[in-house]
Amino acid sequence: MINQICIIGNLGDDPVVHYSGNTGEPVANFDLAFYCGKDKTGWIRCVCFKKTAEIAESHLHKGARIAVVGNLDENVWTNDDNQKRKNHQIIVHSIEFIKTDGRGFENGQDNETPF
Repeated sequence: MINQICIIGNLGDDPVVHYSGNTGEPVANFDLAFYCGKDKTGWIRCVCFKKTAEIAESHLHKGARIAVVGNLDENVWTNDDNQKRKNHQIIVHSIEFIKTDGRGFENGQDNETPF
């Protein structure tokens, strides 16, 4: 089965980066706002690992407009009230920079992927 998603949107906040307890590798999380039609905005969590997480940490910021390509993932859990909950997230494989403020780029280069 093929599972790939490409979505364009704006970051709701700066990426949050932590390091895996098992491997020590970086993991970056950020929420991406996207247009749903009829003046509606949707939000989806994006998760980046390893090199992609380092790029997100160095070059992304609140308000940046990007395209992400990755796999759609579903999380299912039971909350404290014993209710089954679920949400979706994108496991990001690549990031395309559309509009940033130039933070983290050499010589003011914008709209260029640094990898």
